[in-house]
Amino acid sequence: MTIKSDKWIRTMAQEHAMIDPFCDRQMRFGDYRAYVQHCEDNHLPPMIRSTWEEHNRVISYGVSSFGYDVRCADEFKVFTNINSAVIDPKNFDAGSFVDVKSDVCIIPPNSFALARTVEYFKIPRDVLTICLGKSTYARCGIIVNVTPLEPEWEGHVTLEFSNTTTLPAKIYANEGVAQMLFLQSDEACEVSYKDRGGKYQGQRGVTLPKA
Repeated sequence: MTIKSDKWIRTMAQEHAMIDPFCDRQMRFGDYRAYVQHCEDNHLPPMIRSTWEEHNRVISYGVSSFGYDVRCADEFKVFTNINSAVIDPKNFDAGSFVDVKSDVCIIPPNSFALARTVEYFKIPRDVLTICLGKSTYARCGIIVNVTPLEPEWEGHVTLEFSNTTTLPAKIYANEGVAQMLFLQSDEACEVSYKDRGGKYQGQRGVTLPKA
């Protein structure tokens, strides 16, 4: 089993819609077109360019050397104890969450939130994808947890954020939150996630637990 490079990721995204939407480079600025236009303008004074970049800086996303940095969408579900619910994986109460739609989500101290990726994934039959949090969030005490994306699974990835600190923490929508690593086997699996009718196949939006 080998980890796949930026070249492979780019090919699979562009020719097989493995990642949609797809950014073919590491982006550190919010407005891609404006950034390219500014960088190509040789007459732009360095001070103006520096100021523009500072005001448009985002947590990086897009293809990297051996992975893809995904973005968080602007849909969140934040845990609340207002209803005094008990968390039961076999009988989950949707009232355990408060829905938030915003460019910034604030997670209370020692609390938890669900979100989803901007990107929709279609994983090849001979590939297993694992996810790791970005260092920017990790160093703030924010843990991103994502279970493996199995062969032939497709959908928006549900993201789990844990705020391990005693302070409120911000999550920025439409910016990088985690990196996907693609591991390709030397043989295809006998039974894929799609074959066995996985319960999260084709999920869209933030998806709650299913028993």
